[in-house]
Amino acid sequence: MGQAAEVLRQHLIDPEICIRCNTCEETCPIDAITHDSRNYVVDPAICNACNACISPCPTGAIDNWRQVPRANAYSTGAQLAWDTLPAQEEIAADDSVDVPAEIARLTADASAGQGGLAPAPWSAAQPAINLHPVARPALATVTGNYALTEEGASSDIRHIVLDFGSIAFPVLEGQTIGIMPPGTDTQGRPHFVRLYSIASPREGERPGYNNVALTVKRVTEDHDGNAVRGVASNYLCDLAKGDAVKVVGPFGANFLMPNHPGSSLLMICTGTGSAPMRAMTERRRRRIAQKEGGALMLFFGARAPEELPYFGPLMKLPRDFIDIHLAFSRVPGKPKQYVQDLVRARGDDVVRLLRDEHCYIYVCGLRSMEHGVTEAFRDLCRTRGLDWDTLLPKLREAGRFHLETY
Repeated sequence: MGQAAEVLRQHLIDPEICIRCNTCEETCPIDAITHDSRNYVVDPAICNACNACISPCPTGAIDNWRQVPRANAYSTGAQLAWDTLPAQEEIAADDSVDVPAEIARLTADASAGQGGLAPAPWSAAQPAINLHPVARPALATVTGNYALTEEGASSDIRHIVLDFGSIAFPVLEGQTIGIMPPGTDTQGRPHFVRLYSIASPREGERPGYNNVALTVKRVTEDHDGNAVRGVASNYLCDLAKGDAVKVVGPFGANFLMPNHPGSSLLMICTGTGSAPMRAMTERRRRRIAQKEGGALMLFFGARAPEELPYFGPLMKLPRDFIDIHLAFSRVPGKPKQYVQDLVRARGDDVVRLLRDEHCYIYVCGLRSMEHGVTEAFRDLCRTRGLDWDTLLPKLREAGRFHLETY
C-alpha cells in the first residue's frame, strides 16, 4: 500500500472580510504574510501556525484554514488572485494531518496571540467589535466637515462628523472605523476599506447624538514625496453636509483608555495620530467635575503651529488639567524639534509616569516617529536606574504601553 499524502492545515486570509489594515503582516514574527495592492496572503512554506497574528486582527479575516495535500498547498500567487476563499475540498480519510503544525496551533501561548500588542487596560470598558462588516456596512450621514489647518498650509486636515441616526454604532476612545470609498480600482473591483481612528469620546462628538468624529489628512503624496491621490482621504475631505458614507466596524480591543479613578495618561502623537488622544482628552475634559482622573501629559508634533490639528482648542484647555508640549519641526528661523526631544526634556516627569502603575502610555502617528520615541525612553531609563528593554514587556503585559503607527 502506498503512503497517504501528507495533509497541511493551511492558514489563509479571507479577502472578502479583510480590511487591509496590515496588522497581520506587522505582527507575524517570521514574515510569513505579504500583500500586493489587493490581497494579504500567507506563505505556506514559511507559516508555522504560531497564531501570533490571530488576536490582533480586527475582523477575523486572518482566522481561516483549509486542509489540503501539502504538495498542492495554495501558493501565494494563487491567493493574491482570489476574490473569495476556496471551499474546503474533500480529503481522503487516510490522509494524515500535519502534526507539528497542528500541535503548534493547539498549544500556542495565548499571549503569543497578542503579537507584542498590549492588552487593554484592566479597567477599560468592554468594546463592541465588527458590528457592521463589509457585507453589511452602516450608512452614516455627514453633519460636519471642518478645516483644522489654516489656508495655505502644506497639509489639509479635516475634522469630519458622521451621524448614524438610529443605527447602533457604539464606540470607545482609541477604536477605529472603516470607510468604504465609492467606485472601483484600476482592476474594476471595489476599493477596499480604509481605517480611521475615532477622534470623539464614547458619548459622541455632540453628547446625546449618535455620532463620531474623524481626523483626516488629505493625501497628495506618498512617504517618498511622489504625487499620489489618496482614494479614501480625498473622498472624505471632499464630503459635504448631508452626504452618505458607508462605514464598517468598529474595530480595536486594545488601544483603549483606563476607566478607574486616579489613572493617568501619557500621550505622544504626531499629525492625525492626535485623533485617539483628542478622544481620550475630551472624555476626561467632559468629566472634569467628577475629579476622577489622574495626570494628563501630551507631547504633540507637527511641522508648524498652523499645521497642528486642534491647536486652538488645545490652547484653551486649563493648564492644571493637562500638561501640553508641542514640537514643531519646520518653523522658519528656529531649530527642528521633535516629540522625542521634548520627552527627553521632561525626563524626570516622564520616568515618574513610567514607574506609576496607574499611568498608561499611548503613542500614535507616522511610523518614522517610533524609533525616536523608543530611543528617548531608553535613554531616560538608562540614566535613572531603569532598563527600557526590561521595562517594556512588563508595561505591555500590564496593558500600559500602546503603540499605533502607520
